[in-house]
Amino acid sequence: MKNWTADNIPDLSNKRVLITGANSGIGFETSVVLAKKRAHLIMACRNQQKAEEAEKKIIDIVPDAKITLVTLDLADLDSVRQCADVVLKSHQKLDVLINNAGVMATPYSTTKQGFEIQLGSNYLGHYALTGLLLPLLKSTPGSRIVSLSSSAANFAQIDFADILTERKKYKPYEAYGQAKLANLVFALELARKLEASGSKTISVAVHPGVSPTNLQRTSGFLIGKIITPLISQPADKAALASLLAATDPMVKNGTYWAPSGFMHVKGSPGAASIPKQAKDLNTASRLWKVAEDLTGVKYKF
Repeated sequence: MKNWTADNIPDLSNKRVLITGANSGIGFETSVVLAKKRAHLIMACRNQQKAEEAEKKIIDIVPDAKITLVTLDLADLDSVRQCADVVLKSHQKLDVLINNAGVMATPYSTTKQGFEIQLGSNYLGHYALTGLLLPLLKSTPGSRIVSLSSSAANFAQIDFADILTERKKYKPYEAYGQAKLANLVFALELARKLEASGSKTISVAVHPGVSPTNLQRTSGFLIGKIITPLISQPADKAALASLLAATDPMVKNGTYWAPSGFMHVKGSPGAASIPKQAKDLNTASRLWKVAEDLTGVKYKF
């Protein structure tokens, strides 16, 4: 995978790709490349106006781009269900689902259903969306699910005693790390469940490294204005790990992809090592049950 670039992506004509958070940052740059490669994009975004603006920008770059917009607020499970219903009714196939959207180190708040915002949006919303779309994915030959984690997962733990931060003092970066570790644990457990069921759909994980996108808007002066610019790469480069995971024929079920440079913060995408805490099968089983209970979404394998 050394020096992998967008030039390695095959023609994606007749492929349908749904990407969450497609209107800005890494999601937008991922969408641009997929459009150039002739994929039919399903851009799932919370803000309709911003989605339309992003669609126009892509069409300015790729005039014959095939784009469908769908509203998705991952902080509202009603919106997640409505989004999934629209996709299931409007599309006969889904080749790739990229669980890209996320919030980072935000002040304490909750989703519509009352869950801590980072775990609720980054993990629970994507868990629900993936489960609702799974029948369509499973019926599409060669389909894959790409879930975005973060290097923050390397230093995180899942606090099952207070997973929604209802009792302990809220620490934004600690909550972010937990949510992104949850995404990685989810992607790996989903891979195991798909394989055990005999499905040909695969589940893989990605972390994009460090990039100065809108995700950094609440990260504070030191990180957002000083550290990030020193160690980051532009969003179009950070998108390469997602693009590799979503499109490269060599990608296998249950793998993890990230920039290959120092500490995986930037560089060409390649295979990443999985932190020990993400491999724990007991953690995976407990976390899956938490998501199942909180969202009410039960996967049908």
